[in-house]
Amino acid sequence: MTSYFSDYADLCFEVFGDRVKHWITFSDPRAHAHAWHSYRKKWRSKQQGLVGISLNCDWGEPVDISNPKDVEAAERYLQFCLGWFANPIYAGDYPEVMKDQIGRKSAEQGLDMSRLPVFSLQEKSYIKGTSDFLGLGHFTTRYITERNYPSRQGPSYQNDRDLVELVDPNWPDLGSNWLYSVPWGFRRLLNFAQTQYGDPPIYVTENGASQKEHCTQLCDEWRIHYLKGYINEMLKEPLLSHMHMVSEIVVPTVCTLCTLIAALLLMLLLKSQS
Repeated sequence: MTSYFSDYADLCFEVFGDRVKHWITFSDPRAHAHAWHSYRKKWRSKQQGLVGISLNCDWGEPVDISNPKDVEAAERYLQFCLGWFANPIYAGDYPEVMKDQIGRKSAEQGLDMSRLPVFSLQEKSYIKGTSDFLGLGHFTTRYITERNYPSRQGPSYQNDRDLVELVDPNWPDLGSNWLYSVPWGFRRLLNFAQTQYGDPPIYVTENGASQKEHCTQLCDEWRIHYLKGYINEMLKEPLLSHMHMVSEIVVPTVCTLCTLIAALLLMLLLKSQS
């Protein structure tokens, strides 16, 4: 299937590449690396475009930030969600916590090898670095705590994580039973992706609120509130780099100018007195 997808991507690059300069291979990943390499080899020099991927993830906040078990569980939540696909692209392999957790669970289930596939060295090298930008979809947040009771499920993604997802009853609920408006989680996820994967260019590819109720007229105040909250949190992100610029460039420049002005005034003062 990966070679078939690469052929399909090649056709798209050939037909639309003179106009399309930003490509997203997948919203649910499969043969991403093949398409990225195909564009780099055949089309990038002529078309000067970018190829990335779109990954969806909710934010996981520890129930108790002073409890190391909850903090670790929240980290597992994020690595099993975003890291599952982003880590191979940016680091060349699955997150260590996924390999450890699934390897241990597989052994407990009597398996001779982990249910998580193992990348060969060639595959790691081929996949790593195959993204010109990170597309990020985000909708809501969950509180995360460690699961301290045995799971009744068999082998599964949910069981491998060893955690429990909770919601705050005070969070505004929207049209879907899984969706709550938690804008601050969006900024924390952006910060996580920024620091975890080496500050890549990030495009927000998915966000929004479902229909809350049926009505004959325009009645989506909750959607306006949701979007406004999330956009405001997203707009806080550039302030980090802006403040970094202020502290590293503007402040030293102003200090230097102040020193020069003070020296000039002192020279004029001494000259007038003499």
